[in-house]
Amino acid sequence: MMARALRLAERGAYTTRPNPMVGCVLAHGDEVVGEGWHRRQGEPHAEVLALQAAGDRARGATAYVTLEPCAHTGRTGPCADALVAAGVARVVAAMRDPFPQVDGSGFDRLRAVGIAVEVGLMEAQARALNVGFVSRVVRGRPWVRVKLACSLDGRTAMASGDSKWITGEAARADVMHWRARAGAILTGAGTVLADDPSLTVRFATPREFVPPLRVVLDPGLATVARGKVREGDAPTLYLHAPDAKPPRELTADRAPVPVRAGVFDLPAVLALLAGRGINEVHVEAGATLAGALLKAGLVDELLLYVAPVLLGDTARPLFGGLGFTEMAQRLQLEILETLRIGDDLRLRLRPRAGATA
Repeated sequence: MMARALRLAERGAYTTRPNPMVGCVLAHGDEVVGEGWHRRQGEPHAEVLALQAAGDRARGATAYVTLEPCAHTGRTGPCADALVAAGVARVVAAMRDPFPQVDGSGFDRLRAVGIAVEVGLMEAQARALNVGFVSRVVRGRPWVRVKLACSLDGRTAMASGDSKWITGEAARADVMHWRARAGAILTGAGTVLADDPSLTVRFATPREFVPPLRVVLDPGLATVARGKVREGDAPTLYLHAPDAKPPRELTADRAPVPVRAGVFDLPAVLALLAGRGINEVHVEAGATLAGALLKAGLVDELLLYVAPVLLGDTARPLFGGLGFTEMAQRLQLEILETLRIGDDLRLRLRPRAGATA
């Protein structure tokens, strides 16, 4: 039942942010009497939809929910109260909600009226599902996922900058799913000037998603008058140095961020994005920004597409600025997943705990 609830929750991957993905299944024993999942901010939560589907059969049922039912009134009413009113007998939750306005109060409300509460079933899977929401609430910054495509010899582009295309069409289509689940797609001014990316989500078959915010790190606002990154329906945010002088005609969203020794204060960048409700940041940038994030210990996950090609030793590397000279300095990564996509391999990796660049 909890596995079913988690699968339901995942349906909201492209639409629920900044809210967490939540699924709920109501059952009498092995019989499901109602289920629901949270679709979009401001719309009914998973528990309410499941209760509506169950009707009178919710009385005496067990609710399997992937996150602690809320006990506060936001855009919707408290789910804990809805479960109480429906006469649910037992609530099994995968994890406690770290959001300060919930954080145990939902469980307290249920227990206060005699509803049995159990917590921790498939908690690791539930946390992985909402890794960005948990990161924003607990750490005050989004989950940072850096996407890169490289050759077998670890090169991302020719010395001239030519990089189209290292990987195949299937790998490029797969990237769209990761873009769609992110709250923001982050790049640097250099990438905008060199590659002119649109940084939009383009699915082969139509599906519902909320366009992620496109974020350009541009200290001097050199890119605001050009580029595909300003086109389309997706919003764009330019982050610039405090002393940058924006053009008078600039209407795009922008915000100043501290710059130290010519380099953006990257923790400040992430804190600003967290303040805008961004749970996951998907980075598509060059070696300089990717290397700076890695060196600062701000990369939570690497999404690496490896093509069965060789580009040679004059081609551009994955990361810049690491400056390793000894084997003891090497950065150790944990392989989370390997998957063949078309002719390419997709690796999901995470810096090992305690590892620094």
